Amino acid sequence: MGTTFLTAVRGRSGRLLHAAAAALTTPLLPADYLALFDPLLGGRWPAGRVESVRPETAEATTLVIRPGRGWGGFRAGQYVPVGVDIDGVLHWRTYSLSSAPGRPGEPFALTVKALPDGLVSGRLAQDTGPGTVLRLGPAQGDFTLPEPLPERTLFLTAGIGLTPVMSMLRALARRQGGRNASAGDVVLVHSAPDRAATVFGRELRVLSRRMPWLRVHLHHTRTSGRRLTPQRLSAVCPDWRERQTWTCGPGPMLDALRQHWHEQGPAVERRLHLERFRPALPAAASGAGAEDGLIRFQRTGVDVPAGAGVPLLRAGEAAGVAMPSGCRMGICFGCVASLVQGRVRDLRTGEITGEPGTLVQTCVCTAVGTVAVDL
Repeated sequence: MGTTFLTAVRGRSGRLLHAAAAALTTPLLPADYLALFDPLLGGRWPAGRVESVRPETAEATTLVIRPGRGWGGFRAGQYVPVGVDIDGVLHWRTYSLSSAPGRPGEPFALTVKALPDGLVSGRLAQDTGPGTVLRLGPAQGDFTLPEPLPERTLFLTAGIGLTPVMSMLRALARRQGGRNASAGDVVLVHSAPDRAATVFGRELRVLSRRMPWLRVHLHHTRTSGRRLTPQRLSAVCPDWRERQTWTCGPGPMLDALRQHWHEQGPAVERRLHLERFRPALPAAASGAGAEDGLIRFQRTGVDVPAGAGVPLLRAGEAAGVAMPSGCRMGICFGCVASLVQGRVRDLRTGEITGEPGTLVQTCVCTAVGTVAVDL
């Protein structure tokens, strides 16, 4: 009976049944009850089921996920919040999508590298099998290609930073159908320790042979004995100053590239688009100009001294306060709390705000003086 009912809900008659049931189940929705049978039918909290798992390197794994109701799709280059249940606790992290966007309801892919201290990345990359259900947030980010496409494009990546660019390349390849058309002139310069540690290495080599508009330069730091610095870029892409450039990789690499592009002048600097997996914090957040604070968790009745640059979330957790949390990067808004009194500094921008009742993101905000939050 359950299978017949679920099949009906997916069809046209199911939509009529859904509308009728909504009137009978208020305030809950029919989807809330359907989610008891299959989490992918609960559109209020979108979820996805892992359909297949594909190792990319010793540390990186691609998960192919079929989304359920409520998933809104994505653009090539965007990332998505993913909720993973570990020992009964839902942990949120964000991961770049590595597949090309498809039609609504089609599977998409995430490629995750297990970090040495990564609770969630380790679970996803090394201990997740087909059939696992993951919670999904809406796709986000503006690290995407414009329309129309630039005449000349440079992708500059390192390590797992290739992931969002791979989504773009796959989207371009699908759109062009393997023929040289309006994709323009595209150069990918990617750095990895060696051939075995290069994610998507085989596919990149195939793409570079089949796509006339694409040139791929793979730089291996272990075999060459040197890093690919901005100063060496001219040797592999002499016209990099004239190209629209999208880059993603480790923070020090991105800092060096930003400085190098800045030194070329505003016209060149405007062509650089960066994607960071972790937000860069301004120097004032932890250095001169920042001040120590005192955080008062109003409902819990706990007062915590907080050093300059220490996020409210970390200070509260260290003091034993039950803190809502999510991606811990200021992206998923899973950690917000109402500000009762005082001012906070946003560690990403340095902006100071202090209106009572404002919802602040505790993972990326620190106290300025004495602060009270409704937790």
